[in-house]
Amino acid sequence: MRRGADQPRRPGYEPASGGGDVRSTLPEYAVSVPAHVRLIARRWEATPLIPELALLGEDLLRRYGDAVMGILYYGSCLRKGDASEGLVDLYVIVDGYRSVYGLSPGGLLNWLLPPNVLYLELPVADGKVRAKFALLSLPQLKRGTCCWFQPYLWGRFAQPTALLCARDAAAAQALLGAMGQAVLTFIAATLPLLPERFSARDLWEQGLARSYATELRAERAGRQAELFGDDEPYYADLTAAAVAVSGLRVRREGDGAAGATYLAEIPGTRRWLARRAWSLRRVQGRLLHVLRLLKGLFTFSGGVDYILWKLERHSGVRVEVSERARRYPLIFGWGLVWRLYRRGAFR
Repeated sequence: MRRGADQPRRPGYEPASGGGDVRSTLPEYAVSVPAHVRLIARRWEATPLIPELALLGEDLLRRYGDAVMGILYYGSCLRKGDASEGLVDLYVIVDGYRSVYGLSPGGLLNWLLPPNVLYLELPVADGKVRAKFALLSLPQLKRGTCCWFQPYLWGRFAQPTALLCARDAAAAQALLGAMGQAVLTFIAATLPLLPERFSARDLWEQGLARSYATELRAERAGRQAELFGDDEPYYADLTAAAVAVSGLRVRREGDGAAGATYLAEIPGTRRWLARRAWSLRRVQGRLLHVLRLLKGLFTFSGGVDYILWKLERHSGVRVEVSERARRYPLIFGWGLVWRLYRRGAFR
């Protein structure tokens, strides 16, 4: 979507050719670009970027300057088309961590256990806009969407995203390529779990459920069905396009993507290995999730309150926290964690 006179100025850099919306320079119609990547590009271009998002992008660019390659927008606020309620989820993709942190320990932590997650709150006309943003380098984004055992990145970015801004067309295309790869990785990891004959709904509901289970998610049961249902035509088209270029032995039956069924030839050994892999991902991923939460207590002020707010928002469980646990969570917060677990705030 090109910026019109009634739209806020989009944050970020203009494409190298000068002028216009950087997303309009994506290789949408290039013959060499896979069809599923073109679908993602069209989705980016069709997503309206409202004033609250522009303010967030401008603030992040002031903070990190030329280190920023692009900012990706995803999550519940994107699905609802409303950034005024809830917490906006952003990924700030940078060239490398030294350009952001210098030689401070933050860069090492970001590299060892990516990403670092921070909190941003800005005043707007009728209140505040709140965002949680993750800092991630482009090399780790590329590895995380193609090569990581854990679905932390490829499970997230296989779902719909939007491009808030990019340094130039080359940066936008690099981010687009990573999103396309995330879809292929997601399908390759999920397909062996499915019956021989399956639908797009089966694929996404099974894959999202397994991905969520690798974290201490507070999502209610059936959430993955809602996610698919909220964007069923897009997921159906994306499945048909991605399966066609995945290199997997899958045949589509029926005309058109909507309502199509697929027939997969997956050896029994590969199915067995896939089930074992997801079991390991579940154990390993939950440990990593705890470590990320602990790290997050130190990356932004109000970390304990943010985590409690997020758990309450998803599960409805509310607990009071002492000032002592708020100030020294690693020492006095374990009782709070146990109470949350007993009351079903996370599984």
